[in-house]
Amino acid sequence: MFWVDGENQQTIDILDRSFQYGDGCFTTMLVRNGKIQNFSDHQTRVNECLNVLRVSPLDWNIVNRWLEVGLQKIEVNNPHDGKAGIKLHISRGAGGRGYSTQNLVKPTVTISTFDYPSHYTGWQDLGVELGVCKQAIGLSPLLAGHKHNNRLEQILMKDEMDQTGEVDGVVLDILGNVIETTMANLFWRKGQTVYTPQLTQSGVAGVMRKQVLTALNQTELSVNIGDYCLSQLMQAEEVFITNSILGVAPVTRISENLFNIGTVTRSLQGQLNS
Repeated sequence: MFWVDGENQQTIDILDRSFQYGDGCFTTMLVRNGKIQNFSDHQTRVNECLNVLRVSPLDWNIVNRWLEVGLQKIEVNNPHDGKAGIKLHISRGAGGRGYSTQNLVKPTVTISTFDYPSHYTGWQDLGVELGVCKQAIGLSPLLAGHKHNNRLEQILMKDEMDQTGEVDGVVLDILGNVIETTMANLFWRKGQTVYTPQLTQSGVAGVMRKQVLTALNQTELSVNIGDYCLSQLMQAEEVFITNSILGVAPVTRISENLFNIGTVTRSLQGQLNS
């Protein structure tokens, strides 16, 4: 179902800035047994992105009431342990001449709910196989890390993977650095060190990525965030991906390279997926 500024409807103003220019941001949240998981982190990421975009801040008292309506409409799906999804989408609003943002009073908030993807359980248990995208993501330090509404690069890369028969693919930037997959953040372990790409030039810093980094900091493992090439990833002893709906899922293949499901992945799944 869909709610636009709290009203149940299926349409939006044709002059909406998100439709016209991708002007806004969004976050997609896991719902378990009627409660949004890691909500404060999602709230923070939205606030930070709106601040970067210079979009008027949300009145969270009102938005929380609208989210509650969405939560009440989600039916508990027993095969998925009461899990579902809810998406919070913010546009700068409707109007403005060309790219100008002048005279826009308030953002437009759209909330939608969706069923938990049934194949995610299999990915969590058995692992995910990945390709490698030939297309590279550009550098955008102004917007890097944020989940703004312009996702054209991810769309093109996901289409590339669809055409090759892969469910997802590793994304590199134009300098050859590993960044993420088309839909998730990426981690790998070699020895006693876990690696993940830095996202200061491109990519999306996911909420589950933050949860994983926090959990790893409580272990004896070293965590390195930096620039890494594809060959370094391929030398990993275990690989896993993360996003808010999927949680933590092991990677069992990247292109022709095979990986075992590791103990670090399973431990993080026990902490964060349950």
